[in-house]
Amino acid sequence: MKIVIGGGRGKIGLLLTRLLSEAGHEVLSLIRSPDQTSDVEAVGGHPAIADLEAISSADLIKLIGQADAAVFAAGAGPGSDSRRKEAVDYQGAIKLISASLQVGVEHYVMISAKKADAEHTGDEVFDIYLRAKGKADQALRASGLPFTVVAPTTLTDDEPSHTVTLGESADGGNISRADIAETVAALIEARKPANQRLELTAGPTPIAEAVAALQQRAGEA
Repeated sequence: MKIVIGGGRGKIGLLLTRLLSEAGHEVLSLIRSPDQTSDVEAVGGHPAIADLEAISSADLIKLIGQADAAVFAAGAGPGSDSRRKEAVDYQGAIKLISASLQVGVEHYVMISAKKADAEHTGDEVFDIYLRAKGKADQALRASGLPFTVVAPTTLTDDEPSHTVTLGESADGGNISRADIAETVAALIEARKPANQRLELTAGPTPIAEAVAALQQRAGEA
């Protein structure tokens, strides 16, 4: 498969790129700066310069070409202001959704946040972030793309446990970025979009089993 990752230089993006490339997939990693090229290449990805704040939809479509799946793992990052939260976490996701529709992506995975909500109130930067993520999730559901929204709890840089809790709701807590990346990779390789929002946190179930159980439930629905 060819998988496009928006935010390919981010921590989750790099972890996911390594997993997918080692599994034999072609990974096109969208990055902001040429300075990030070597980091992507080191984990087996193919870097493509695409500042999601600035690139036009037409140029993004040309850059992506044909792709089987897309993952939105981009974010304005800690310390960024409210303008960038809106520009990256919402508008950037919209650009990748639009391009994915045009190139025939069969599975769009949105890495969201447990508390993301388009109707979230408040004017602090974190409030704007949660609202931007919620609006992006909402836009994806309305787009017609086959999708999975993965909404993790608090992120850590801990070593992977390879076990999670994955479902319609998950209690609060922490989850490592490595386990998020492994879960997203498993969801992509399953080739069966959940077409729903899934919450993700640390838990006792091996990731492969958690994804298989999700697929079984979807088949029975």
